Amino acid sequence: MTIKAVIFDLDGLLVDSEPLWQEAEILVFQEVNITLTSELCLRTKGLRIDEVVDYWYQQYPWTNLSKQEIEKAIVVKVIELIYLKGKPLPGVDYAISFVRQKQVKIALASSSSLKIIQATLEKLNLTEVFTEIYSAESEILGKPHPGVYLTTANKLNVTPQECLALEDSLNGVLAAKAAQMKCIAIPELGQQNNLRFAIADKILRSLTELNDEIWDSLN
Repeated sequence: MTIKAVIFDLDGLLVDSEPLWQEAEILVFQEVNITLTSELCLRTKGLRIDEVVDYWYQQYPWTNLSKQEIEKAIVVKVIELIYLKGKPLPGVDYAISFVRQKQVKIALASSSSLKIIQATLEKLNLTEVFTEIYSAESEILGKPHPGVYLTTANKLNVTPQECLALEDSLNGVLAAKAAQMKCIAIPELGQQNNLRFAIADKILRSLTELNDEIWDSLN
């Protein structure tokens, strides 16, 4: 089926924000006596912030702060770090230009809140790029549930089968494939040999590898 829309993820795909998320989570969870490491943070990569907080609450329940207070503190810290340190990942401008030349709709679907999405797009000068910008915070469930992708396709007025999703996390790839979309996975360096990414239609090392041959093979 012909691709009529391309849907980009945000964190870890367009912006190198995973280290920023980890820094914020490690810092904020210390307030409830949970000591996280970068490795432990990978367990919740690609999940919505409320689901991240809930995950750790199930593991180590705390009483001094509400889950909502922890969520809010992490979001505030992530936004602060994005403005301070946020950098685009290799090939962002190239990939957006490549997709634009294909005369298809371009959207963004992220597990992050709209506040974080807007801060990131502002920092990267990408505020005018996307036809639709949608956050999984509006869904009952975040990725790996396909809801965020199904709603985005609906907003674009295309079928999910006419969409190509670009993802970096396993949860994101699972969401895209559950929505019956084509999916290109661009795992971070430490995850590129993870066999679970095999469910993606293509696996690339960076956005710079996107080309006509790959595009044609997915069409």
